[in-house]
Amino acid sequence: MGGVRVERHIGFERLHNFRDLGGYRTADGRTVAWGKVYRADSLGKLRGADWERFLGLGVRTVVDLRYPWEIEAKGRVPEAHRFRYANCSIEHRPYDQAEIDPALDPWRYLADRFAEVTEDGHAEIRQAIEIIAGDEGPVVFHCTSGKDRTGLIAAFVLTLLGVSAEQVGEDFALTELATERLTADWRAAHPGRELKWPGYGRAPAAVMELVFADLTARYGSVRGYLGQRVGVTDAVTARLRDRLLVA
Repeated sequence: MGGVRVERHIGFERLHNFRDLGGYRTADGRTVAWGKVYRADSLGKLRGADWERFLGLGVRTVVDLRYPWEIEAKGRVPEAHRFRYANCSIEHRPYDQAEIDPALDPWRYLADRFAEVTEDGHAEIRQAIEIIAGDEGPVVFHCTSGKDRTGLIAAFVLTLLGVSAEQVGEDFALTELATERLTADWRAAHPGRELKWPGYGRAPAAVMELVFADLTARYGSVRGYLGQRVGVTDAVTARLRDRLLVA
């Protein structure tokens, strides 16, 4: 996989999908810097040794992509006053992945939910990208599983940095390494429920390929979407590249 190395995944006991976005090569020959931007599942799970390891990363900014009601139920990053903390809830139409009809095309279904997010959540997507571009210290963005909402922001940040669509898909698919643990957590939290959808916790590159194709059909390219619909300016893109790319 392009730019993947062992340091991409950072091991925690309670977090299953925390990783560094560094190491990907861009079209102009530069590389995304290590230790500058991270993607994760819920930081509300941080405790004990996990918390100490997280603090050791020197994170200054936390972008929480969850609904406010999710934060209320599950908690935000501990000691949030330590960080620049922002809640950018990019998804506006909640759905229960455990209850998805098993007969549906799973990847098309997810791509359609992503399409809703790209249209409904354009203002929050812009806010998240501007925060990631604007802070000098390490930043982490996360949702509940670090899969869909987090995957979408990661895809947009990497695209703005000049990372290829193939590598973006590879990064999205790395969540597959956490699927078993994410599914086990769901079962432990819902002992009386049936997990109906066999695609729960999955994140194949095919989903992001569909999302990118949809955006290209509507806006000419993913960059076109980010400029036209989201409103990411050339100045923000330049700041993002200056901050996160190295020769």
